[in-house]
Amino acid sequence: MSELAGSSQRSAASLAPRPETRLKWHRVATVRRALLSLFVFGQTLVACYFLLWVLPYHGNTWVEKALVAVFFLLYAWIAVGFWTAMYGFILRLSGGDRFSLLKRHSADELAATPLAPTAIVMPIYHESVQRTLRRLRAVYRDLERVGRLEHFEFYILSDSRDPNVWLEEQAAWQSMCDELSAEGRLFYRRRTLNQNYKSGNVADFLRRWGRRYSYMIVLDADSLLSGRTLVRMVQLMELEPATGILQTNPTVINGQSLFARLQQFANRVYSPLFATGLAAIQMGDAAFWGHNATIRVDAFMRHCGLRKLPGFGLFRGPIMSHDFVEAAYMGRAGYEVWLEPGLGESFEESPPTIADELTRDERWSKGNLQHFWIMLFERRLRFAHRMAFLNGIMAYLASPLWFCFLALTTVEATQLALSPIDYFPEGHQDLFPLWPEWRPQWAIGLALSTVVLLFLPKFLAIISLLVSRQAKLFGGFLRLLGSVVVEILISVLLAPVRMLAHSRYVLGAMLNFSLSWAGQNRTEETTWQEALINQSPGMMAGLAWSGFAYWLDPLFFLWSLPVAIPLVLAAPTSVLLSRVSAGRAMARHGMLLIPEEVQPSELLEDAVDERRLLFQVQGLTRFEEAVLSPRLNHLHQTLARKHGSSVRQSTHERLARLCMKEGPDALTNSELSHLCRDKESLEWLHLSAWRANPDSFWGRRLLVLAATDSEREESEP
Repeated sequence: MSELAGSSQRSAASLAPRPETRLKWHRVATVRRALLSLFVFGQTLVACYFLLWVLPYHGNTWVEKALVAVFFLLYAWIAVGFWTAMYGFILRLSGGDRFSLLKRHSADELAATPLAPTAIVMPIYHESVQRTLRRLRAVYRDLERVGRLEHFEFYILSDSRDPNVWLEEQAAWQSMCDELSAEGRLFYRRRTLNQNYKSGNVADFLRRWGRRYSYMIVLDADSLLSGRTLVRMVQLMELEPATGILQTNPTVINGQSLFARLQQFANRVYSPLFATGLAAIQMGDAAFWGHNATIRVDAFMRHCGLRKLPGFGLFRGPIMSHDFVEAAYMGRAGYEVWLEPGLGESFEESPPTIADELTRDERWSKGNLQHFWIMLFERRLRFAHRMAFLNGIMAYLASPLWFCFLALTTVEATQLALSPIDYFPEGHQDLFPLWPEWRPQWAIGLALSTVVLLFLPKFLAIISLLVSRQAKLFGGFLRLLGSVVVEILISVLLAPVRMLAHSRYVLGAMLNFSLSWAGQNRTEETTWQEALINQSPGMMAGLAWSGFAYWLDPLFFLWSLPVAIPLVLAAPTSVLLSRVSAGRAMARHGMLLIPEEVQPSELLEDAVDERRLLFQVQGLTRFEEAVLSPRLNHLHQTLARKHGSSVRQSTHERLARLCMKEGPDALTNSELSHLCRDKESLEWLHLSAWRANPDSFWGRRLLVLAATDSEREESEP
């Protein structure tokens, strides 16, 4: 968003006063963070001490030194998550964090707070048009229900390049405007030059229309926010002028495949604990997740412009993952960023398959690893935001660290099995030999402590739901417990698959491999062929590693199985998890249920309303419809431009004649887009197609359109 730096022209007198940087919550946050550090590093040092005594040479070889170093990083990373969940568990049992924004203001105070002009923006890129806009329609209707629609305006910000996609977007937008009587309140814009990904799209919106609004609420293509939550977010921002960004904690919904249902169940059960704990630790130094959040527009425009990274390789060029950076810049300017888990009715969706999740992670890993540069070299950032960068980096760096740990343990086991005992390892200067020692009971205790850190928070989440009497919304206690066990088993199966994939992504990012940025699959299942192709490297690695372990030592073979077996079973696991039928079977038996399925709201019912926003003629592409349909052709002409340049006119005439003669397949997507953006070309194509010979390409397409229109007339009452 480099275009935003210095773009605001408001006078200094019109800005909200610069917020104070030292408030009461800073002292509370300092104490909480100090306790967290004490718990994490104290526990990690004890675990490392145990590991040193488990290792045969007690850390006196280079392999064991490396093992302890990697173990320290991994164990500390796991401990941070555990103690964050413990914070959340304690706070939820005690009624919530009294320092949160919602706890500061009564319901009456919020209700009496007037709203300010707010833009709801949805950047999209090659998404499923009708599914995406149905969600936006649901948000619009919910604001109508709460009676506050007049304070909000909606923007669909498209970066789509395929003309068949963006022509459908334009037609569906117009259909929505007609259905909702939303002319002048629901807008559509498509960038012809989509620089800097999503952040550049939002920057383009702010340059053009940002000064009209006090706040901006960003939605992803799969986002939903209720009218009540939208209103409350704006009211909180009005009451808290020091807050620059207010982030909700989205709940995952609408899962159909078994994988998506597992993800939404885990999110709905465990996320409240982790989000409450995270909010309590970060307080006004929270992170921004890029969507389902309210942003103070003026502060954002003045302080959150993104410059290109000046480094080398990965660390040079536009910032791919912008949200954490914008939160850090907002904090640097003196504004607060809050995560507020108490703001409910905030939703998003999960990728339907493990393959789609990993495809998304490949993009995210590169963006997160870029934050190394900002964390180390950006000046005047708050320490808490630097730690947020580190947390995001570790989300992907933990996988190659785990891979290194497994590799080092294999080296250690190989040396012990194949090499003679070294009684004087490097660094051991004693006059007496160092005898290798084994303490299997210590090793078991260390492994059990790791298991507790990983899985105890999940059972604490069940206790939290029982105390709050919400277990019945998950199918009752027994089904809830059974669902947690199923989720744990599947997560164990997927952990090695994610480890290998993330390790590959981190290596590719560090080597600065280029990535394509595409829309996400939200509906398709994984085929056996795709699964075998995608998972075969991991399957072969698992077989080879376990085979080597068996040859080396039977005990080491048993130790390798928890990683090797999931890798060998990765293909059938990914196929099964992608199946919608498996997900529905779980739902029929009351497993993996979430409250939004037991008690759906009007917002969610609107979002899954199957009534189509836009009819499509079977057998015609959206481009062909735009050429043939008088109504759609007129609409797209209205949104197109006149190009006065003689060179452009000559180019458009040549492309239009080629399209009329040989059909749209003779043109590239870029050439079709040029035609669709030109008013005269669209008009000429429409008139020429209707005059085409019945045996020509366009004549045959016209017969398809006529037959469909006749069927629609006969089916109408």
